[in-house]
Amino acid sequence: MLYRCMIDRKAMGRRARLGDDTIEQLFRQNYSGMIRLVRTLLDDDGNGMADDIVQDVFVRLLQNDRATNVTSGYLMTAVYNGCMNLIRQKSLREQVQNLYPTELETDITPVAQRMERLKEIQEFVAEQLEEPHRTIFRLRFDENLTLKAISIHTGLAIGTVHKYLQQSIQQVRLHFKQE
Repeated sequence: MLYRCMIDRKAMGRRARLGDDTIEQLFRQNYSGMIRLVRTLLDDDGNGMADDIVQDVFVRLLQNDRATNVTSGYLMTAVYNGCMNLIRQKSLREQVQNLYPTELETDITPVAQRMERLKEIQEFVAEQLEEPHRTIFRLRFDENLTLKAISIHTGLAIGTVHKYLQQSIQQVRLHFKQE
């Protein structure tokens, strides 16, 4: 296809600063290396993406009348940039798809189950944890206070608050792991 585009341009008589013969020579010399680079970067298994990217580089080169000194390095960099642009587009497309679920979830049982579990944890904390574990646990998770704020509120050292909080979390985990 690209070769046909080059021949059509010759037939039209338009000449760029970079001669069509030079572009054709660059195409023949660098095409296989450029294809390998695309296939390496994109894990392209012959689905045509490699050909599209390489041909796009040469089409842009044909359309750019100001191109004068094109080297193999320039072509490889253009292919690399084309691959990176494609990866960014795919990445952005995937991020957007992950933001919007394909189907609306109308089932609210997971939320109800989580709320039930939180209620069970609150009951366990109120009934099974002793002071100051209960107060520290409640201040941290119900009031969203930092360890420093809990330390000031209870009058205990930060290290002690941290130790009591770890012990409380461990007790909750053990209790609900056994169920």
